[in-house]
Amino acid sequence: MDGAFPLEDLIRLPDFHNPVASPDGDTVAFYYDETGRVELYVQDLDSGDRTRISDGNVPRNAIYPLGWRPDGDAVVFHEDEAGDEQNDIHEMTLDGERTPLVEHEGQCLLQDISPNGDLLFTSTAGDQMNCYRYDREVDAIDRLTAYDEPVRTAVFAPDGDRFCYVTNETDETENRDVYVADIADCIETTAPAVEGADAPGNDQPARKLDIGAVGSQTSVADWAGDRLLIEDDTTGFSRGGIYHRKNDTVTWYGPGGVEESARRFAPDGGVITLRRRECGMVPVHYTDPDDGSEFDLQEGVVHTTGGGLDGASTSNGRILTTAQTADGRERLLAYDHSTGDGDTVIGADYADFDPETFIDADYVTYESHDGLEIDGLLYDSGRRPSPALVMVHGGPHAQSTRRFNPFVQYLVASGYTVFAPNYRGSIGRGREFTDAIHEDWGGDEQGDIREAGRWLGARNWVDEDRVAVFGGSYGGYSTYCQLTMHPEEWATGIAIVGMTDLELLYEESMPHFKSALEEQLGGTPEDRPERYTERSPVEHAGEMDRPICIVHGVNDPRCPISQARIFRDALRDRGWTEGRGGEFEYYELGEEGHGSTDTEQRIRQYRILVDYIDRRL
Repeated sequence: MDGAFPLEDLIRLPDFHNPVASPDGDTVAFYYDETGRVELYVQDLDSGDRTRISDGNVPRNAIYPLGWRPDGDAVVFHEDEAGDEQNDIHEMTLDGERTPLVEHEGQCLLQDISPNGDLLFTSTAGDQMNCYRYDREVDAIDRLTAYDEPVRTAVFAPDGDRFCYVTNETDETENRDVYVADIADCIETTAPAVEGADAPGNDQPARKLDIGAVGSQTSVADWAGDRLLIEDDTTGFSRGGIYHRKNDTVTWYGPGGVEESARRFAPDGGVITLRRRECGMVPVHYTDPDDGSEFDLQEGVVHTTGGGLDGASTSNGRILTTAQTADGRERLLAYDHSTGDGDTVIGADYADFDPETFIDADYVTYESHDGLEIDGLLYDSGRRPSPALVMVHGGPHAQSTRRFNPFVQYLVASGYTVFAPNYRGSIGRGREFTDAIHEDWGGDEQGDIREAGRWLGARNWVDEDRVAVFGGSYGGYSTYCQLTMHPEEWATGIAIVGMTDLELLYEESMPHFKSALEEQLGGTPEDRPERYTERSPVEHAGEMDRPICIVHGVNDPRCPISQARIFRDALRDRGWTEGRGGEFEYYELGEEGHGSTDTEQRIRQYRILVDYIDRRL
């Protein structure tokens, strides 16, 4: 079908990523692609003057957060190679000079920056994901933790001499606890900090905070003075709270019964959380535990900035906030909570597009195979009858939200109805709903997705014979599952960077991903061989009778390219022909990993998807 507007022009509308305020709050740094390539920019918040400081020497994929050197003269960023996510950490001065700070083997993730410029980061350099510090003064790296389970989040104390982190020492794989430790004590315990060296066991010089129950998930978001901003889901829903280190007590914030994640301390000393509601998100500002008010912005996805690296507050006490809706592109605002005013820092650029042409999403619910209520977002194309697609989100612990999705807008304008369900395992509806997928990958949640297709096909304006399923990552896995386990429900499917062989995935995964698979599947392949086999789509490839399109990046570290190739080979072995006229189509994307924010890479992928959808539906 012919779209209502050119796909490439829509994808080339400039996007910004990971904005973070400078230490003095006068400048914001962010990735931006107005040149057609992701570059690093800084912008004066008072004058609006914008300067590009990079010149093709930052990653094309801008998914990882930025930070500032404390003097405000340099921006810290992640550097990988062609989407492989094996990040080093570099910094770039405001005049464009780039310096590598951390060059570890494996994946490195910047967590925080101390007042004197030290970096707190997690890394797989010693096999499992653990905590390290880059000491700027001596240009050296110290290992801080040595756990068998991954360290997932970490923040510096305001003085930079202590740090707080999240890991699990229990036998309950879902458990997360918060620990506080002196950096000097940790260095002494884990020394020597040599890449690849044998590390000591879990006897860490750290104090576990007495929060929550065994099996619950506790995390830390911010540290100010003797107060730690934490979150915990012991009650069944995440909530934010302040842990008072002086007397080891916790003050909890919010009404309870809704999902609220802790974000940061507000400039006025209050607490900011992020509340999820009906596929939307909105920050909430608390001045006391029971006095919370939502940011007064249009219903959609509203989010404070900083990515865990602070950088949300301007010098005049405003909060940098991103805001978007299902039919409105993302903006960056400096939001004044006392007045409800938001000054535009980066506007939504529509070029020649009329914003009124974009379609809003309807929040809907349906009943799954076992009576469980599932929610989602429905984009009605208005075409009668309408071909349709079920778009399955990744994760699985993620959520389809009211974000602006240019590809969905293109599909809807081209006459396709799109439905994005939040199957069990999705976040946003409490711990029980999220954990329902544990030890059941490829089970009941696939029933939720199958029922999404049935529900969509039952709309009297949808052509039930032209309903497809597609998605990326876990959405790609789900597409494989649907076409092998429920083939009668679909006209076709598109699997993007999906998983097909769970045992092979475990063998090839990074160590912290292995831990996640053990949590999700109830153990290792040795512990649960039947489950790993039964829930692997490649084992059921012989059941397929509908065409499939397979798209995968060759440098994907999360779902390696072998996952696509082994499924392709299984289809070949059963005699299926490959190509535009065959039973399946197969595309490998070079110089790309697990998706990308790069304009040309997105266009390349979307061309494949649109061409396939138009021909097959």
